Amino acid sequence: MLILNPRAARTPYPDDLAAIMNIARAHESRQWLSAWPGIARGATPLYDLPDAAARLKLGRLSIKDESVRSPLGSFKALGAPIALVRLILRLHPAFEPAAVLTGRHADQLRDYTVISATDGNHGRGLAAAARDAGCRCVIVLHAQVSDEREQAIAAHGARIVRIAGNYDESVQEAARLAAANGWQVVSDTSYDGYEEIPRDVMQGYGTIAEEIVEQTGARAGEPGAFTHVFLQGGVGGMAAGLASYFWEFHGPRRPRFIVVEPAQADCLLQSAIQGRAARATGSVDSVMAGLACGETSPLAWRFLQPCVDAFMTVEDDQAVAAMRLLAQGGANDIPVVAGESGVAGLAALEALRTDARLSAQVGLDERSSALIIGTEGATAPSVYQQLVGQGAEAVLQRQAAWRAAR
Repeated sequence: MLILNPRAARTPYPDDLAAIMNIARAHESRQWLSAWPGIARGATPLYDLPDAAARLKLGRLSIKDESVRSPLGSFKALGAPIALVRLILRLHPAFEPAAVLTGRHADQLRDYTVISATDGNHGRGLAAAARDAGCRCVIVLHAQVSDEREQAIAAHGARIVRIAGNYDESVQEAARLAAANGWQVVSDTSYDGYEEIPRDVMQGYGTIAEEIVEQTGARAGEPGAFTHVFLQGGVGGMAAGLASYFWEFHGPRRPRFIVVEPAQADCLLQSAIQGRAARATGSVDSVMAGLACGETSPLAWRFLQPCVDAFMTVEDDQAVAAMRLLAQGGANDIPVVAGESGVAGLAALEALRTDARLSAQVGLDERSSALIIGTEGATAPSVYQQLVGQGAEAVLQRQAAWRAAR
């Protein structure tokens, strides 16, 4: 389903939004995170996929591969860790920012506890960061989170709390436990009276946009390399973090933003319909586990409502097909390991380009340059193998062979 957003504006980045999230703060976050051993030293790859672009009748198609951002396997290594750093700095202003995640202040933090609900990747990022900072971490998991994802989080020393409900109920349980025990919630979704930490999480994702600007040689105030940017939905945090950066950088000449989410977890599409942060209408049970969120983050919506040009949902089978396409690669397309939630943009592009009417509505044609964000790799290896029909290692071996042949 596709909904055009009549509220999307092509104006300079508003001052009230810049006061909350801005390029300068995104750059600062990137600098502070660069000292963390748990993250890649350089920018993640930006791959052109010329064969896929030709098949989809596009001028250009590129993917930003966040699967190699860190050993955690996803872009979430940019969110929870920097939010933890900023939280600790508010408690201990004299701490050296870049030293927090290297453990220099571990003695002062050993009795401090953070908690969060998660579908997997956010909790894994928080657990890894808390371990390296030297504080304690509790992660609340809902019923649909696999044992494999639980084990990956627990491997970083987090205490796991299981509930029988869904993601939104796990958020509520994390808040309850925090209040009862004096712990601090580090969540990627906002709610009444809780915006500072979700803002920091979203701001951390600006690193992705800053790297893309550098990798494409973009100039401030001018059109960039891409006419269309496809962003994953979820609660809206990643989309808001990237869209706000690109909007501030390009101003009125920003690209078109299309936000994509599972049909069963359409909270952002419903928000566009209702004109306010809203809840999903479906079961919120999708193979795209990282996007299976039932309620829009009100803070993220403040950024998305005035700049996202279209909201779109895709089906699980479309996501699985996109995983397989990226894994296969082509004569001129490098094979890419992209997990279930990392392929929403490609799944949306595939759907749009098979429907001339929908393509026209979002301005996609043979001259368009599209960017998709591969937000995760095989963060649940057994799920990846089951869905793709081959393991991530096999894809990486073919990726290495593709590189060697160039």
